[in-house]
Order: sequence, then structure tokens, then C-alpha cells
Amino acid sequence: MITQITCKGLEKSYKGDGTKTIALKSTDLTFQKGEITAIIGPSGSGKSTLLSLLGTLDTPSKGQITYDGEEILSKRKSLIADFRFQEIGFIFQQFHLLPTLTALENVMTPLFSRKVPYNKLHRAKEVLEQVGLGDKDDSLPSQLSGGQQQRVAIARAIVHKPSWLLADEPTGNLDTETGERIYDLLKELNAKENCGIVFVTHDSALAAKADRIITMKDGAVISDLMGSTP
Repeated sequence: MITQITCKGLEKSYKGDGTKTIALKSTDLTFQKGEITAIIGPSGSGKSTLLSLLGTLDTPSKGQITYDGEEILSKRKSLIADFRFQEIGFIFQQFHLLPTLTALENVMTPLFSRKVPYNKLHRAKEVLEQVGLGDKDDSLPSQLSGGQQQRVAIARAIVHKPSWLLADEPTGNLDTETGERIYDLLKELNAKENCGIVFVTHDSALAAKADRIITMKDGAVISDLMGSTP
């Protein structure tokens, strides 16, 4: 289980049509397992880029990310994929549920091609119960509310009990009340599973509930503060 993620001199740039776009400027950050960190800032500030790098979905142009001191991104793609499966769960704004699969089947999708030391069906049912949807096993996404769909997406993210949950605008498509319920669920998972949570949000009130608030602008971290709400 990875307990610390460290970024040193992290940069990400993109080249196209003769221009170079810098999405993330030289960034030094450390994240601790068990902590809830909110990343806020305007669109284009580098929030989602940083999250993708932390989650090994992308590689930096410069700098390094280490996980408990180990550099993962230089390894073979298959080993990076194995690491990602073992250690990191992703939650997205758009849910990304497969419309023809039931809630239970959607939760099981990360396990389909994996050998695991537990019963896949039992684990999927267990995490659906954990997010309060034990009675929605056979429901299709179209039969669920937005908040329920996001709960299924969270269950899918935690089905292998990762060390870290990375969430990109997890409440962005939800009304305020439902969004607060989703945040409360993440906080509950953090307390029970001791997973590190890093979430990107535009909601400053939601961000204030986190243990730590990182503010970004124009690809750079401009502040890194403790949350104001216990």
C-alpha cells in the first residue's frame, strides 16, 4: 500500500500546430495517505493535468513522481497498469458507466480481466452495500438518479480497495445537496479505509471541508493550505 506520493519539478506541456502549451509548471508537492486534499482553481489551471499525472494516466514532460520513493512511470506499460489497478481508484464527473450493464456488472468491470484473491461477485456486492446501493444490483444506469450513478462509479473505484482515490469534479454534474452527500461518502471511505483522497472541484465550499486545499492558476500552485472546516 502506497503511503506517500511525491512530485518534484513536475511539468507537463503539449506541442501542436507549431505551438507549445504548458499545462503544468514546475510543481513540488507531497500527498499523504489518509489525507483528503482538494485541488481548486479556474478552468485551464492544470488541476486535471496534475490528477492524471498522479494517477499514472499520463507522463510528465519534466520532473518526477515517486510512490513511497519508487519511480513507477519509467516501467513497462503492463507494470504501470498493474500498479494503477492495485493502488489507485478513479472517479470522474461523467460517471462513465456502461449503459447496457447493471450496477453490479459496472462495479465488476475493473475485475473482469484480473486474477484476484477474492470472489469478484461477493466483493462487488459488498462495495455496492458500502455506498448505500445494495438494493440496486440489477438496475441499469438509466434507471438510477445522477447521485446513484455516481455512487456506482465510486463503488467501481473502490472495488479493489485501492490506497488512493482520485476524483475529477466528482460532484460537478450533481445538485448541491446530492454533491454534499457524495462528499460525505468520500469522507466516510477515507475514515474507514484510510485511503488518500485527492479531488478536483470548482466548489470552494466543498473544498473547504477537505484537510488540505491546493489552489492552482495558469498551471502553477499558488497556495497550499489546511482546510477551514473540521
